[in-house]
Amino acid sequence: MSDHIALMRQAVDLAHENRLRGGRPFGAVLARNGEIVATGVNEIIQTHDPSTHAEMQAIRAGTRKMGTPSLAGCTVYASGHPCPMCLAALVMTGAERVFFAFDNDDATPYNLSSAGAYQRLRLNLDPPPLPIERVDTGITAAQLYGDAAWPA
Repeated sequence: MSDHIALMRQAVDLAHENRLRGGRPFGAVLARNGEIVATGVNEIIQTHDPSTHAEMQAIRAGTRKMGTPSLAGCTVYASGHPCPMCLAALVMTGAERVFFAFDNDDATPYNLSSAGAYQRLRLNLDPPPLPIERVDTGITAAQLYGDAAWPA
């Protein structure tokens, strides 16, 4: 298994664990040189703070740990395609690239898509503001967002 797939799978596993605890099914891993710096899960339900997306939580933890507001040389692995807020934060902090497991089309049937926010803000991701790429983990959107069985 490649490092990218392993790190992405960890983000998806974090999202799944968060969902089982009653949170929203989003997780993120912040890595530098293939080593995990920080992780985060979506805590909107727990905190009532709309800025506590998984990527934002990983950014907060990672920048505190590294002692710098810069994410230069860092890669983010997000279970879902980053929303405009998270993507802007990643660009502003200088993150090197983003990988994600599920896009907005995958999230739409579960009312978890951020496509509407991109549309309301009139943001176009062509070309994207930093390298962003989908990684297949072998987990389906129905397994993470819906009621399909989670693989053993």
